[in-house]
Amino acid sequence: MRTNSLALRLFLWAAGWTLIILIVTGIALSTLYRHAVERAFDRRLDVYLRTLVADVASPEDGGENFPQSIGEPLFELPLSGWYWQVTRLDSKTPEVRSSRSLWDSALPQLNDDQSAAGAEYRQGYAQGPEDQELRIVERNIDLGDDGKYLIEVAGDASEIDDETRSFDGVISAIFAALTLALLLTTALQVRFGLAPLTRISQRLAAIRSGRAERLEGKFPVEIAPLARETNALLEANREIVERARTHVGNLAHALKTPLSVIVNEAAGRGDDPLAQKVREQADIMRDQVARQLERARLAARLTVVGTLTDVPPVVTALARTMEKLYRERDIAIAVDMPEHAFFRGEQQDLEEMIGNLVDNGCKWAQSRVAIEVVADRAGAEPDKGQRNQKADTADNGEKPRLRIIVDDDGPGLSAGEREQVALRGRRLDETKPGSGLGLSIVVELAGLYSGGLTLGTAPIGGLRAELALPAG
Repeated sequence: MRTNSLALRLFLWAAGWTLIILIVTGIALSTLYRHAVERAFDRRLDVYLRTLVADVASPEDGGENFPQSIGEPLFELPLSGWYWQVTRLDSKTPEVRSSRSLWDSALPQLNDDQSAAGAEYRQGYAQGPEDQELRIVERNIDLGDDGKYLIEVAGDASEIDDETRSFDGVISAIFAALTLALLLTTALQVRFGLAPLTRISQRLAAIRSGRAERLEGKFPVEIAPLARETNALLEANREIVERARTHVGNLAHALKTPLSVIVNEAAGRGDDPLAQKVREQADIMRDQVARQLERARLAARLTVVGTLTDVPPVVTALARTMEKLYRERDIAIAVDMPEHAFFRGEQQDLEEMIGNLVDNGCKWAQSRVAIEVVADRAGAEPDKGQRNQKADTADNGEKPRLRIIVDDDGPGLSAGEREQVALRGRRLDETKPGSGLGLSIVVELAGLYSGGLTLGTAPIGGLRAELALPAG
């Protein structure tokens, strides 16, 4: 259903934006947290740097044994990742003093692209001994005659990485749970938010199938105007159809009297050639007027939404009536049909179509007429040569179809004769009663309902008439 498709699109749209927002938020939080950890780490390194600067600027014991104490045992542990180094820059051969943890290695100096060139205080990352990733802070000091120095303090950057990864793991778990909760919430919001549209769709289908006449129930304020206008449209449609029926009836009565007067006046003139011509043309006019009025009446009825007719009661009643009419010929009518099968149309039209077919079968049958009602999906395609040209209007889509099959054990018809009998007023045997309009009326009625009539050979030997109509 389209509503489901809309719900899926809304859900995917909301889910996509939710994921994008959460991912961007997670990246931003992780970056901010890493910067915070780096600042805290730098403050820790800066404390050690200040201690070294103080010892260099004011050495005790002539500066032979400095620093006296930094307060971090890791500076004494070889290759611990925590190092300090003091380099005198103004001597011919740079003098370097470093922590025991450096062992026989040296700290690298930060490049200019990691800090402002020429700045007294710099910080950044660099590779240390054993390819360790180090966070380094360094500072240049000028003591005048006592010399110029570069003081560096480095810490193991893996502590920053470990702290950031731990935070990322926690925030990822929280965001995963939050994502799941938001997706479930979005799904519920979409489902219940579009539920009124789903109800309207279902109730419109009920109106179309004849189970309801209008949209009933309470709807949200956003949907209520749609339901109200739909009901108003249905009412207006019914009023238009009723007016059309009234006009058709009035026209029928208005034309019937003048035509009767013309026929009666012509009949009073005996064998006058002019009178005979008038009667002939008046009969044609009467036939055409009746035909067009019937088409107009049917077209007006077909605009009514939601008309359903239960087929089995109609077939049962017609079978009993025909058995009584043809009691003298002892015609047996067998009926095979489901308990319920619905025709999407007016009952009187169904009665007229089936009545004409059964009446035609009884006229030509020897002793048996069989009626079968089948409700299925799209009706099977008739064989070429069996399809009536005027009945080739059946819907070959996937809409439910109703097939009404009338067989008789009479003489049957050839392919050419089957093409002729559906023509209006055409009779193959003048000895049989009737006007020759029965099958043509069935063809026209079926065509107005987007159905069709197929004539073929019955398994019991006579004519098979298969009527395809829209099912409810």
